[in-house]
Amino acid sequence: MTASILSIGTAVPRTRVAQSALRDLFAAQPGFDRRSQRLVGAAFDAAAIDTRHTVLPQLAGGAADGIAALADGELTMPPTGARNDEYRRTAPALFAEAAEEALAGSGIDRRAVTHVVTVSCTGMFAPGPDYLLVRDLDLSPNVERYHLGFIGCAAAIPAVRLAARIVAADPGAVVLVAAAELCSLHWQTSSDPDQIVAASVFADGAAAAVVTAADPARPGLDLEGFATFVTDDGEKDMAWTVGDSGFKMTLTPEVPRIIGREIAAIAASVLGDLDAIDAWAVHPGGRSILDRVESALSLDATALEPSRDVLRAHGNMSSATLLFILRDILADAARGDGDRVAALAFGPGLTVEAARLVVRRPVA
Repeated sequence: MTASILSIGTAVPRTRVAQSALRDLFAAQPGFDRRSQRLVGAAFDAAAIDTRHTVLPQLAGGAADGIAALADGELTMPPTGARNDEYRRTAPALFAEAAEEALAGSGIDRRAVTHVVTVSCTGMFAPGPDYLLVRDLDLSPNVERYHLGFIGCAAAIPAVRLAARIVAADPGAVVLVAAAELCSLHWQTSSDPDQIVAASVFADGAAAAVVTAADPARPGLDLEGFATFVTDDGEKDMAWTVGDSGFKMTLTPEVPRIIGREIAAIAASVLGDLDAIDAWAVHPGGRSILDRVESALSLDATALEPSRDVLRAHGNMSSATLLFILRDILADAARGDGDRVAALAFGPGLTVEAARLVVRRPVA
């Protein structure tokens, strides 16, 4: 039984801030010497990001409505508990908004949802977002719930894969997948190059998908296959750990190099003939990662435009980002019935998650 993504919904916080404004704010922090300021300028300017969204309105000149992220122009360093409290306060609404849009686009009654799969690595609480979606969206109280936590940027693919496995076992299942990440809650005011790079790319956003058995009468993205690979190195180069002042991201310059070195063999193994791929959805962990993938796979300069467009407008929203890209591919009228889509995402480990999808357009 082939499963299909019928619709994808997205949501972002109200506060949008220019990349240049964030660059200037970080560079002006006390304790940053000239070398650190140059690193900030180089990282933020090279990110190929125009704007990002955040749940912290102070970063765009607004009034604080939760934790105080800024005091007299200085970024604060709240303890992890305070950051997590803000996640608990603000994440549920983004989960619900993206899920509502996905359900509306699917045309399926919300009471028909049988399973909920939620994804996040930027906060934790219980009862969690899976429970709150059932309550806030008035889903059936009998819905089965699963939460995938702390998998990182690649987590959307395992979530959709789980949905496909559920549909394969139960063709009548309607699975709601929802991912929300509030990365800006964990930005660190540190001159550590890894933290500067992380602050230059990560952002906040949410996305959701409705997955059911494929129906020839409905458009969608049919889920044809999945694969997971763990590279030989990179375990220490991409990591996400809990510290006393938020979650700490390790993202070294080795990550793009490892991906560039490994991705050709992995993609060929998972996807087969790369020339037969019509569209690419590659997680934009950063501009350099997209550049390495494009070069290693000998892709046309326009092949990764969907990924670059999402990166430019939203930054790296961790697990939610790939669903933004698939949303744009599904909505692209230039994509015809039978077009083959390759999805690739990268997470701590260094782990590569891959999926094969096929565009379905019903014949009128």
